[in-house]
Order: sequence, then structure tokens, then C-alpha cells
Amino acid sequence: MSEAVTTLAAAAPRSPFQAHPGGERPTAAGQIGVRLEAGLLTSVTQVATWIRGVAGLEQALDAWLGQAVPRQTGALLQTTQGMLLRSGPEEFLLVADMPRGHLAQLRAAVPPEVGSVTDLSHARCRIRITGGHCLDTLSKLFAIDLRPAAFPVGAAQLTGHHHVPALLVRTGAEAFDILVFTTYALDQLHTLEDAALEYGVSVTR
Repeated sequence: MSEAVTTLAAAAPRSPFQAHPGGERPTAAGQIGVRLEAGLLTSVTQVATWIRGVAGLEQALDAWLGQAVPRQTGALLQTTQGMLLRSGPEEFLLVADMPRGHLAQLRAAVPPEVGSVTDLSHARCRIRITGGHCLDTLSKLFAIDLRPAAFPVGAAQLTGHHHVPALLVRTGAEAFDILVFTTYALDQLHTLEDAALEYGVSVTR
């Protein structure tokens, strides 16, 4: 194996979900009410500033994307660069199922005097939960209002369970993406699986 190939193989991220066997655990009646899909994220970038730099950061991102970024924490915007989430008053999270070639462009658009651009791709994973009983499952773990009026499709909330943080993104009426820290990802998948077991659960990775 050439040195270049060896280096590339060594740099490839390892999924924390590899230790999970996957598969289906249906109810006694053979039903699957919850489906979990776990995997790595291709690209996660945090863009942040300090409290007095918010206006400058918003203007820089507006210009880079060619559209206005969300002004309210928890709001999402689908862009050509990926999903942009206002993850806090002074920060954004850009999640993309694409290579991280945009990092250099983004750092040029947001110079150090405006804010910081940090690659978090190695530190975040995604667990996707769907199915007729996904709301029942999530309600066991997350102390938030999951009704559509309070948590509509296209919104996000920073939450957690058992003192472990997670970012919950509603992608459909019965569909959510849960962005989790890589360190705790496997444990969180097991916790979700246990919570969904009474409804029948399927896990793919």
C-alpha cells in the first residue's frame, strides 16, 4: 500500500456505531413502530462570534450565501452549502452531506476579526428517527413540547437527556434528526433503541 493510501486510510473517521449490530426487534405482533438510522455526518462547521460581533457575522454570512441567515436561535435555513442552523445567539452550525471543500471559502468570508470557523465534522454524528411511534419514544427522553405548534417541521432545539446534550431537528411530522456528540453517540443510540423497544424498533447504520 502506498504512503498516500495509508495516510488516507488512517485519516478516515471511524463510526462509533460500528459496535452496534443493527437489525430489527419487532413486537410480539411483528410490528416495527420506530426506525433508527445512525451514521457519520460528512461536514459540520461551527461559525461563531462574540456578542458585539453578531451584526458583522450575520452580514458576512448573508453575503457569502446570497440570502439572509436566520436571526432567531433554533431557526433553520436550507442553502446550497447545506443546512444552516442558528444554534445560539452568537453562533451558527452548517451541516452538509458533502465534502468539506467550502471551509476555505467560508474562512475567507468570515475573517478572524469577524468570527471563527471551526470544523466539527469529527465530533458530531446523526441519529435519524422515524415512524409512527417516534414521538412516543422521544417523549420518554426529551423534556420538550413535541407538538407541531410548539415544534414545527424545519425547527431545531438544543436539548438532551441524562445530562447528555443533543440537537433535535424536526424534518417531518414523524421524523427527526438528532445531532449528537461522537463521544456519546453509541450510548445514545442504545438509549433510543431501549425507549423504542415496546413499539418494535429497527436499527440501521
